[in-house]
Amino acid sequence: MHDREFILANREKIERACSVKNTKVDIDKLYFLIAERRHLLNNLNQMREEKNMLTEKVKKIKKQGGDIKPLLDKSKEISLTISETEEIFKSVEKQENSLMIWVPNILEDEVPTGENAICKVIKETGDYVKKEKNYYDICTEKNYIDFKRGTKISASSFPLYMGKGALLERTLINFMLDLHIEKHGYLEIFPPFLVNYNTLYSTGQLPKMEEDMYYLAKDDNLYLIPTAEVPLTNIYNNEILNEKDMPKKFVAYSACFRREAGSYGKETKGLKRVHQFNKVELVRYALPENSRDAHEEMLSEAEKVLKLLDLSYRVKLLPDNDTSFSSAKTYDIEVWAEGSEEFLEVSSISNFLEFQARRANIRFKSKEGKNIFVHTLNGSGLATPRTVIAIIEHYQREDGDFEFPPILRDYMKYGKEIFN
Repeated sequence: MHDREFILANREKIERACSVKNTKVDIDKLYFLIAERRHLLNNLNQMREEKNMLTEKVKKIKKQGGDIKPLLDKSKEISLTISETEEIFKSVEKQENSLMIWVPNILEDEVPTGENAICKVIKETGDYVKKEKNYYDICTEKNYIDFKRGTKISASSFPLYMGKGALLERTLINFMLDLHIEKHGYLEIFPPFLVNYNTLYSTGQLPKMEEDMYYLAKDDNLYLIPTAEVPLTNIYNNEILNEKDMPKKFVAYSACFRREAGSYGKETKGLKRVHQFNKVELVRYALPENSRDAHEEMLSEAEKVLKLLDLSYRVKLLPDNDTSFSSAKTYDIEVWAEGSEEFLEVSSISNFLEFQARRANIRFKSKEGKNIFVHTLNGSGLATPRTVIAIIEHYQREDGDFEFPPILRDYMKYGKEIFN
């Protein structure tokens, strides 16, 4: 969410963000309501000041033994007008808020823009070789992932990991957690997988993305999380931190739940798009002056996973029309899948500036005693399904099986000691 004064001073940027992020907002009505709210608030303040002055006059004249009835009548009249104006003010503010929550975050200057804006590849690593078999054939032949029985148990796009496939998934999750904890200084969190409306509103998933959410019965009013970003960002919702306690760095594993998988045609086969998947998530609170450096640092932390796994990848800066509702700037990391012969996204790392913090009311008290909104950032470190695809295809053997990456074999033998 944006400050009203910022919206008033940056109409062109607001309109551009709404357009490229495909968010329909009645901008003219919003600006009218902001101005009307300001006008009503000024009137209320003036009337309250006048009423306070009358109250002081009443005290003074009463003490002198004078006639206070005219002043009391006037005060009563002002009180009635204040009450009526307050009701109008509440109505206008409610209408204003109903529009403001749909205004997306504006974009950083370096984000590619324009009618035909495309992703900007800023880094490429490794060799993009091709292998004989793809992960799907390997996993189904060896029974490492059973897609048919996953569908029987649940529905389509719910894979069932078995044996070596399940071991790879579990090992990869624990490896990534320990890497970010031991080497990158994150505090491990194990969050709830069910959250309320306000939590999802604060991070910007609601109301815009409600159709992509799994929602429990109305009596519960809870949603399955689409990412651990949601509970992690909200740990200090509606709280004020001390500047000396900044920055905050959280890492968590969670299952993630999304309805979106059914709308991507051939990509719904296998692991590329599923309704439930595992992910290790990184979240930071940063001081405003440090958030851009923190963003670059988080990118390098996510890259570190792929470097240790010895997988080829590239980094892209997303254009304006591909940047999410809440984000000001986003990097995507795409791993090269050697059997499928394509790049697969395994991480998005985003800087939200103060956008989420305003919605969640997360602030810190500066050394000067001012309450300032933190900047929030998050990124996948990493999502497992496509990382698993890349591992299986890169480390496949001639006998039709695959082996674990050397770093994971060392991790299984020595645990987190390998990071020392």
